[in-house]
Amino acid sequence: MGSEGPPAVTIHVTGFKKFHGVPENPTETIVTGIKDYLKKNGFPKGLILGSCSILDTAGEGALDSLNKTLQSSITAKDSETSNPGRVVWLLYSSHIYLVVSQKVPIIPEDGAISNKRETSVPVEELTSALVSKGYEVMTSDDAGRFVCNYVYYHSLRFSEQNKTKSLFVHVPLFSTINEETQMRFAASLLEVLATLY
Repeated sequence: MGSEGPPAVTIHVTGFKKFHGVPENPTETIVTGIKDYLKKNGFPKGLILGSCSILDTAGEGALDSLNKTLQSSITAKDSETSNPGRVVWLLYSSHIYLVVSQKVPIIPEDGAISNKRETSVPVEELTSALVSKGYEVMTSDDAGRFVCNYVYYHSLRFSEQNKTKSLFVHVPLFSTINEETQMRFAASLLEVLATLY
């Protein structure tokens, strides 16, 4: 008694389906394979892997899937997958951008297009920890100009309203960094996130 440590962190992970012109979206492979990868290689201490969901690559289609996933985590009654106040949303996307500038706010009631939301995840600390593990990572304040930005904005808004956290991570195609290395990175990212909370 008294030595159990802090409660575990539930991390829900999302990625995107493949899209036109890209034969394989690495985020779909990472998200659908991370649970088995962790079973084989060991779950990080303090981590509960929540849902692993794949979103459409179209704004409204992605948003519908995202909203269902976000809501299910908040309303879950099972303490193994729901841990209020210690929930992190990890959204993956590949490094391909479709530039679409509509110059309209994502959510009009939030105000002008200059309104922005930022993660409450300690990004610099996270980046330093991953660099110390040998990964080449860098921070960015740009989720892109298409579905990534749209989905991330909605997840940040939801997280703010429900006292959870949200983080967006861009990963390269497997032709740039192979699948095994990216799976190892994903596991390390989950491990570091679990230690931050």
